[in-house]
Amino acid sequence: MTRPRPAMAAGMSGAVDLSALKQRAQEPATPRQPAAGGDWTVEVTEANLEAEVLAQSNRVPVIVLLWSPRSEASATLAATLGDLVAADSGTWALATVNVDTNPQIAQVFGVQAIPTVVAVAGGRPITSFQGPQPADQLRRWLDSILDAVAGKLPDAQPPEGEGGEESEDNTQTDPELAAARDALDSGDFEAALAAYQGLLDGGATGVVAAEATASVRQIGFLVRATAQPQDAALVANAAPTDIEAGLAAADVDVLSQQPDAAFDRLVALIRVTSDDDRAKIRARLLELFELFDPADPAVVAGRRKLANALF
Repeated sequence: MTRPRPAMAAGMSGAVDLSALKQRAQEPATPRQPAAGGDWTVEVTEANLEAEVLAQSNRVPVIVLLWSPRSEASATLAATLGDLVAADSGTWALATVNVDTNPQIAQVFGVQAIPTVVAVAGGRPITSFQGPQPADQLRRWLDSILDAVAGKLPDAQPPEGEGGEESEDNTQTDPELAAARDALDSGDFEAALAAYQGLLDGGATGVVAAEATASVRQIGFLVRATAQPQDAALVANAAPTDIEAGLAAADVDVLSQQPDAAFDRLVALIRVTSDDDRAKIRARLLELFELFDPADPAVVAGRRKLANALF
């Protein structure tokens, strides 16, 4: 049975590959520029993204606000988050990204609406939402994130009075999570799916919930794709407007480590369909995008082609 390539597996687990942005960040990270939230708010560009989001999120959770000056809701949400981060005095950091001047960062985070807020911890996105939210809901959301990552960030300072040994114990992997990972690594998809779903059903939050959600998605794809006929691509090529054949072939393309071919195949179908058929194909294409890192060149190109096909 073909297993996903390492880059694909990383994308499935929710990791964000920012290597393309890192390579362009030749200058040192720009100094923090405090805004409404004081010292714990920083404006992020490609030049300081690694330092202010990835590295910082190893110490405290970083809430990334992707906004636009064209959006009134963005200003309202920024003000609310600024007040909250100032009140919390260093338990988390706020990073603001103007998507109009930093479109590449918006692509990395897969932004589909403005404003979008993404919580990053340990260098990985763990949860997100779109649109404005009341202050009380934001407070509860932030508290849940802080609870989920407490004692688990690699560079976090232990709470006063606690020693390094206890902090190390807090970072140990949950036994149920370890069992789920072992099952997935061994190819026992049924056991892995049951274990990850059990974590979600049991109320897992934060990083664990993010991994479980992504893994359930990954396993669902693998089960479906490995059941497709191996000649699915030949069948679809012979009938380029056959929707079911195209969907099956796209699965096989991805399983064969040819995501570009899969994305192009579905975009081509979108161009010649409409209404419910088009919506069905678009939903499958978005599902396949989610299997990869948002910064994967194939995904970036695929999203651009999808937008062109739709509009």
